[in-house]
Parts: sequence; C-alpha cells; structure tokens
Amino acid sequence: MDQLSVIVVVILFFTLLWIVLRSVRVISEFERLVILALGRFAGVRGPGIVLVLPWENAIKVDLRERFLEIPRQTAITKDNAPISIDFLVYYRVVDPKRSVLVVDNVVAASLNIATTTLRAVIGDITLDDVLAKREEINDKLRVKLDEITERWGLKITSVEIREIEPPRDVQEAMNRQMTAERTRRAMVTQASGEREAAVMVAEGQKQAEILKAEGEKQAEILKAQGEREAQLLRAQGFAMALRAIYEQARGIDANTMALQYMEALKALGASEATKFVLPLELTTLAQQVLTSMTGNNAASDAPKGIPTVSEGQVQRR
Repeated sequence: MDQLSVIVVVILFFTLLWIVLRSVRVISEFERLVILALGRFAGVRGPGIVLVLPWENAIKVDLRERFLEIPRQTAITKDNAPISIDFLVYYRVVDPKRSVLVVDNVVAASLNIATTTLRAVIGDITLDDVLAKREEINDKLRVKLDEITERWGLKITSVEIREIEPPRDVQEAMNRQMTAERTRRAMVTQASGEREAAVMVAEGQKQAEILKAEGEKQAEILKAQGEREAQLLRAQGFAMALRAIYEQARGIDANTMALQYMEALKALGASEATKFVLPLELTTLAQQVLTSMTGNNAASDAPKGIPTVSEGQVQRR
C-alpha cells in the first residue's frame, strides 16, 4: 500500500468522524430542533440525543419563557397628549415549526408588532386613564399581541409597563394637584382632630358637671340629714329638760312659789324703773305668804306698811 493510499484512508476516516460528530446532537429538555431536509420540513426532534444527517439543516428553538425589552416609545393619547412609555413583553415558543417556517425572525417581528400595538392601544385612551389604569393597559396589550403572534407559534404570557413619562407641563400640573390634594387631606385630618378634641373636651366637661352636681346633691342630703339629726337631738334634750323641770316642779308647794315671786319683786325693785306692771297672781301669792307668816288672822291684821294690791298694777314714784 503506497503513501497515497494511506493519505486517502486517513482523509476518509477523519471525514467520517467529522460527519458522525456533526450528526449527533444532544438537545436539552427546553430545546427543540426543527429539521429541514433538502429544504423541506422533516419534523421536530428532541430532547436527548438527536441524529442530524449531513443533508439536513437543524434550527434550534428555545422553549423557555423569555422577554423583550421594548425601548421608550412616544405615543399620542386620545386627548392628543404625547407620553413616553417603555415596557416588557414576556413570551414563549409553543410551536417550534411555525416560529421557524412562518416568520423570518420571530423576535424582531414581535418587537416591531409590540411598538405598533402600543401606539394603537394608547391612542384609544385618555391621558388620565393612561396614568391611572396601568393594569388595564397591560391586559389590552397582552391580548392584542397574543392574537397577532399566535400565528407565529408564540404565546404572550405577560406585558408590564415599566415607566410612563407625561409631558413637562402635565407633570407640573400633576405636582400642583398632588400638593393641593395633600394640603386638603391635611386640613381634613386637622379639622377631624379638632372636632374629636372638642367632643372629648365637651364630654369631659359634661362628666365634670354631672359629678359636681352629684357631689352637691350628696352634700345637701348629708347637710339636711345632719340638721335633722341635730334638731332631733335638741328637741330630745329640750324635752328631757322640760321633763326634769316638771319632775322637780311637782314637789314645789305654794309657799316656795311665793318666795320665788318675792325674790323676783326684790330684783325688780332694785332697778331704776319708775313703773312696774305685775301680774295679778303675784298679789294673791303675796297674801298667801303673809297669811302663812302671821297665822289664820294675818290677812285682817296686816301691817300698814304693806299695801293691798287689787288692781294687778303697782306704781312707784
């Protein structure tokens, strides 16, 4: 075997080895191979070890969920306000065959259709709704994009708006509105606090007045009870004194009473008065005293110095 034959054998061996190595593919679980044999669709292969023949063209397709970052776009709202929006589109390939055969570059096509769909959706919404209804806009974009990309074998799973930037004058108006709203809320909160404080103060004063009235009522009741008990005790003491006087007076005879009247007359006579009014009973008692002192005949033989008073009045000049 000459040297040329050896070279040919070596070349054939390495050629076959290269063909084998090129034909054997290891496909991951999240990947698929779209096979084109001589320009015709020959099927989808994978995952695992896949044999790709030399006349076959294999296009790898990733089935995992991926996202497109849509750059900032300027859109015109329904009320002719320009706004800048950037958002993310999450998608995954559900049909590898259509993603390869129906569209040239599914990612670039999805990116372009997302920007045009965004302008169409924003053009049907006013500026206030764009700023306030972000979730609703996300759902509308997802539904519209999913309807378009479905024929490409894609499934739009989510659309998320990251930032909305309104015009400068609109931002300034929004800032003024926000400041006014915060001022209003602060005033409402302050007024509510003052009202609650006033109610609490009034309630406290009411309770204080009630307690004060209750205290005064109890004090008056106790005072009345004390006065009643004091009057009762005084009455009882006065009754006891009268009872004692009565008991003592029961043993006093007429002579003792006459002597008491005489002592009273003596005290009256020592005064500077020139006229005295005496009860009629006093003369009777005086006569009884004289009678007792002189005997049974003392009344007729009474001394001349002692006057007989019959008119109930004695005058001294």
